[in-house]
Amino acid sequence: MASQPSDAAVATSAPTVAPTVVKIVIAGGFAVGKTTFIGSISDIDPLNTEAAMTEKSIGIDDAGGVTDRKTTTTVAMDFGRIALPGSLWLYLFGTPGQDRFLFMWDDLVRGAIGAVVLVDTERLDQCFPAVDYFEGRGVPFVVCVNCFDGVARHTLEDVREALGIPPEVPVMYTDAREKAATKQALIAVVQLAMKQLKKS
Repeated sequence: MASQPSDAAVATSAPTVAPTVVKIVIAGGFAVGKTTFIGSISDIDPLNTEAAMTEKSIGIDDAGGVTDRKTTTTVAMDFGRIALPGSLWLYLFGTPGQDRFLFMWDDLVRGAIGAVVLVDTERLDQCFPAVDYFEGRGVPFVVCVNCFDGVARHTLEDVREALGIPPEVPVMYTDAREKAATKQALIAVVQLAMKQLKKS
C-alpha cells in the first residue's frame, strides 16, 4: 500500500502563484536620464540596448551639457523589473529618446498603465513628442524634472506652463540616479492610473 505524502511534502509541492505584472513606460528626450532612472531602482540587472555613438550623430543628437560625456545611446529599449510584496511586479520599459525611433513607441507602450516623462529643463523642446504622444493616446503620465547635479533650475509651475501641461497631470522633481526619488515618481504614476481607472 502506497504511503500518503506528509503535510510538509504537500506544502512544498504547492504551485507557485504567478505574479501580477504592471507595465510602466519611462520616456523623454535624448540623454534625459531614462536608462539611469531604470537602473537606479530595478531589482535585476537592467536589459538595455545601448549602442556606441559615432561621429554621424554630431549635430543631430543634442545631449545638452553632457554631450561631451555621452558615448552610448539607447536604440531599442531599456527594461527593468521591481518585485513588490503581494506578488506584484512592475515592468519598466524605457523608450529611445531620438525622434527617429518614435515608430517603436506603439509596441513599447502597449499594455502600459501609465508613463513617466523625464524632462531636462535645458532642452524642454525634446520632451514635447513624449507629452504629445501620451496625451493623444489617453495614457496617464507624470512629468518628472530630472535635477541634474541635484539642482532644480526652474520652478515646477514654469515647467508646466512652458509645456502646456493640464492641471490634472502631476509635475514633480526627481533625480534619476536616486532610488528614493525614482520610487516616488513610480508611485505617482500608479496612483494616477488608479484614479483614472476609478473614473472609467
